[in-house]
Amino acid sequence: MRVLLVEDDPMIGEAIREALKDGSYAVDWIRNGQTALETLACQEYDLVLLDLGLPGKDGMDVLNSLRASNNRVPLLIITARDGVEERIRGLDTGADDYLLKPFHMAELLARMRAVFRRKGGTASPVLTNGAVSLDPATHEAKMHEGPSVRLSNREFALLQALMVRPGAILSRSELEERIYGWGEEVESNAVEFLIHGLRKKLGSEVIKNVRGVGWMVSKGG
Repeated sequence: MRVLLVEDDPMIGEAIREALKDGSYAVDWIRNGQTALETLACQEYDLVLLDLGLPGKDGMDVLNSLRASNNRVPLLIITARDGVEERIRGLDTGADDYLLKPFHMAELLARMRAVFRRKGGTASPVLTNGAVSLDPATHEAKMHEGPSVRLSNREFALLQALMVRPGAILSRSELEERIYGWGEEVESNAVEFLIHGLRKKLGSEVIKNVRGVGWMVSKGG
């Protein structure tokens, strides 16, 4: 999953970025509102974490502009503004959730998972296509009636990208976008290496290769 973090405080931003990377997210960090809008106009994200007290363009203005342009990217406000009216305004303007600073990183990650579930239209915390199941909270996967296995961060990120769109073929570049954030070196043959590891842990049929196009997991397999 690729996340855009919009936060101007360097200490808070660095802490969140590291927590997201540890949680297997590809994260890009922006420090002002106008740049956030410009980035969102040309890059697709799975979720935005938006501070409100931003330089240049206030976070609420960013949210207004985003929804006015019909961009429906899931968005979670993270802010120290704790007034009830401010929270109501943020949610009514189009935020999917509102988290007050200071917060525990574990709660932030749990709220992000909840937003992803709502986006996917499911109440279940586990992603499944009937053949393989993936738990975003534990990073464990299992084939039907098989044992659970723990995945590495990047193995999890790759399998999750496929599992949220079963039946869809994702190209190498699309998978790399879900694994690496800005400034991270894309390792040679990283996608093939990760898929090899997943097949070794879960079986050769877990991920299918469509020659010359990309990779997929079966829909309703």
